Amino acid sequence: MRESSMTSNRKTKPPRPASSIKLWLVAARVFALPASAMPVAFGTVLAVTIGGASFDFALFVASLAGMALLHTGANLLNDVYDYRRGIDTQVNPVSGAVVRQWITPGQALKAAVLCLTTGSLIGLYIVSRVGLPILYIGAAGVLIGVLYTWGPWPLKYHAFGDLTVFLDFGILGALGAWTVQTGRPSWVPAVWAVPMSLLVIAILHSNNWRDIRSDTAAKTRTVASHLGDAGSQMYYSILVFGPFAFIAFLVLATHTTNLSPKMPATFLITLLAVPMAVRLIRIGAQRHDPQKSMAFAAMDGATAQLNLVFGLLCVAALGLHALIQ
Repeated sequence: MRESSMTSNRKTKPPRPASSIKLWLVAARVFALPASAMPVAFGTVLAVTIGGASFDFALFVASLAGMALLHTGANLLNDVYDYRRGIDTQVNPVSGAVVRQWITPGQALKAAVLCLTTGSLIGLYIVSRVGLPILYIGAAGVLIGVLYTWGPWPLKYHAFGDLTVFLDFGILGALGAWTVQTGRPSWVPAVWAVPMSLLVIAILHSNNWRDIRSDTAAKTRTVASHLGDAGSQMYYSILVFGPFAFIAFLVLATHTTNLSPKMPATFLITLLAVPMAVRLIRIGAQRHDPQKSMAFAAMDGATAQLNLVFGLLCVAALGLHALIQ
């Protein structure tokens, strides 16, 4: 949902940044990169602390760089096709270099191809070091990311966006990072990454929730447009509070059954992020208040901050476990 007080249309061109670097940082949506970086960091630390892998720094840096480039490429493609389809017509607080007319769709498309190509080349380097298992995981991730907004049946426009980011910037990211360090896939990173994967969906959903009217007008289907405003509020609450409940469940389930490995009780440190989640729920509840509309418009960025803090706490939980075991 967009309020006239918090956005401007294509006819109003916001001032172009004096720095080209700042311009491209906006175009790349740098604020959202932790969504793809945290699964890589988490999967890597998980592989070392729980999987018994020897830490390979070069492969870790390559994984982070490759994921960041692929994520940026997917973001740029999304901006191009949203603009061309008439979906992206208004300026939002934390993104939108194309709709701001700072760069053309053609420039964004070239940058997207460059990022996707470079990220894929880094992925091939990793494959040469690790082997075929990571090729299958990486190829699946790239394909899903490209098909998010491109192709004859773009996933985003048919209500599969939430599933896409859940897989690409959660499950596959952590599984890939684990496999890079250990050389073998495992169910552990896939399941243990579910909590932060839910928060990645929350980032996307907060954007789609805000954009229900414009997406519906452009005949774009999202989970938010299917649920409507009230349903989206409930769904967002589940996505934001669900990770804490899932962590508690995994700790309890792995310590009361024969399931191995056990999720360390140190993961309960993630509860420190609950106040951030509560604040986000309050922002969503006040979305119809004109004085709070800007906060709701920027809630995707605020949700990304929660995802970052939650991810860092998950990594810290593994570190604490390694120190005290």
